[in-house]
Amino acid sequence: MPDIVIHGIAATAYLVLAWHFWNTRWRNAQAPRLRLWESAALALPLVIQGAALYRDIFGAPELRFGFAQALAVMMFLAVLMCWIEALFLPIEAIYPLLLALAAICAPLPAFFAGRMTPDPVSFAFRLHLVAGMLAYSVFTVAMLHALLIARLERRLHGAPGLDGPLGELPPLLSLERLVFVLIGAAFAVLTATLALGMLYSEAFIGRAMRFEHKTVFVVLSWLIFGLLLVGRWRYGWRGRTALRWTVTGFVLLMLAYPGSRFVLEVLLHRA
Repeated sequence: MPDIVIHGIAATAYLVLAWHFWNTRWRNAQAPRLRLWESAALALPLVIQGAALYRDIFGAPELRFGFAQALAVMMFLAVLMCWIEALFLPIEAIYPLLLALAAICAPLPAFFAGRMTPDPVSFAFRLHLVAGMLAYSVFTVAMLHALLIARLERRLHGAPGLDGPLGELPPLLSLERLVFVLIGAAFAVLTATLALGMLYSEAFIGRAMRFEHKTVFVVLSWLIFGLLLVGRWRYGWRGRTALRWTVTGFVLLMLAYPGSRFVLEVLLHRA
């Protein structure tokens, strides 16, 4: 089956489910908890997209990876994490935005083949790649949770009560703790990714780090999230302060690999 059809099926399923959760949660004041058939329906595009991504990236004769593959893998892992999380916590309010983003990113690998990596068989390089995508995905989940908290705070300040999906969410302080747990885990994985990348670069090209856009943005993002965690631990940062730091770090991280690769592959045609 052609790649465009497989990725298109996954994207269509994500989009239909995004509409379903918007219609049944945000437009319905009596939002139901996640039902078994909804969880099973969400598992279907995950299986389809997961198999297609593995075949395209690791099962292909040559390892090609670019901004399209990065965004598709990032959103696939983010949906998978939220799917697992929803089995324990009522966070379906996040699904419409999450699944809409996944629907946009899912078909991109069918249109943009990505660049051929210089070392397609190295286990160290693949480990660095997987760790990086895992860090991106956890930061994405944390970012979506932070936006949900911001919406919840605005509603709390503007109305005496909560209804719909916001009324089903865990307590605000519990959500904030969850966000910082996610940021801490993602920060640890990003630190490991940087270390693996430096070790691999030293062995492969004789330099631990190259001064380029990707490196600069990743290091800046790493510093931002590190300072955010310190601020949370030392000064108890929360609310809008934490949101601003989270958004800044996430934007810098997105400019690092997906952003720089988009410029090179699409705008400069240097795939």
